[in-house]
Amino acid sequence: MGGDTAQFNNNMHNNLPTGTVTFLFTDIQGSTPLWEHEPEKMAEAQQVHNDALRQAIEANGGIVFQIVGDAFATAFHTASQALRAAIDGQRRLQSAAWNELGPIQVRMGLHTGTAELDPQGDALYARSHTLNRVARVMSAGQGGQILLSQETYELVRRDLPEGPRSRTWANNA
Repeated sequence: MGGDTAQFNNNMHNNLPTGTVTFLFTDIQGSTPLWEHEPEKMAEAQQVHNDALRQAIEANGGIVFQIVGDAFATAFHTASQALRAAIDGQRRLQSAAWNELGPIQVRMGLHTGTAELDPQGDALYARSHTLNRVARVMSAGQGGQILLSQETYELVRRDLPEGPRSRTWANNA
């Protein structure tokens, strides 16, 4: 079984985008109290969450390269793919069959920048401003929101669906 895991990691490593990459990071809003008070129900809800997001990400050409708790870190070759995955993910989450906890609220952030694989192998991607920035963009959001950095917005502004409100976010992240 260890060989299968190593093969999976090598395949993922070989398929990760590098150069200019758009990252989509997600996080369940308010998950800590849910885990503390309703761990069994939250485990069920997280599985629904994971399935919905993984389907949306993979259907739009993304790669889930890390899951920490209930937070996804994903990479895409293009900003348009990442935006479609985020919108698809939020729609799948809204229409999912939830347990008694009700719909889980997920915040999402997208940022486009340069990224290279970690040459030392400590992580898949080398530490960079790009990864720090996408984490900050995501953490500024609320459940149900998709926030874009200015860099990503410039690449996808023509692809934005009708209806969502758009605001310029200060460039201090």
